Amino acid sequence: MLGILRPRPNEVGNDIEPYAKSALNSLGLNADVPTGPKGRKKSTGYPDIFFWFNKKPYYLECKTYNIENIETTQRSFYFSPSDEFKVIYDAPHFILSFEIYVAGEQRGKHIYKCKHYKILSIESLSLDVKYEFNSDNKRMYSGKNGTIILAEGKIE
Repeated sequence: MLGILRPRPNEVGNDIEPYAKSALNSLGLNADVPTGPKGRKKSTGYPDIFFWFNKKPYYLECKTYNIENIETTQRSFYFSPSDEFKVIYDAPHFILSFEIYVAGEQRGKHIYKCKHYKILSIESLSLDVKYEFNSDNKRMYSGKNGTIILAEGKIE
């Protein structure tokens, strides 16, 4: 049975990217992983694919959705700009999204298939901004960089 074999539905979107790239490349659009300002390709994060059409750049994000939660407020899109943000052109942004469903099981994993698609243009998508202070384990537990270890010890 053809389909995408994964234990969880949120992993299926990553498997769709190669199919989307292949389809775009079959049309001569040179689809590839976007590069950041330093020219390095970066596969993780938004957006998934970059391509050219009529000498203009375009960005494409691949998504999947379950029809049962399409009307919910579950977060389904986000990006976090960084020093290596993959958007370096003023260009249209699209989302290619597929409705997935479980078509069976194999070796303890679900077989996912697609039954509907949506192509979205997101230039007017309303967004929320989440301000966040964060740190990492190295800084937080080292006793350096502003933390003060008040006590520590072995538990026996």
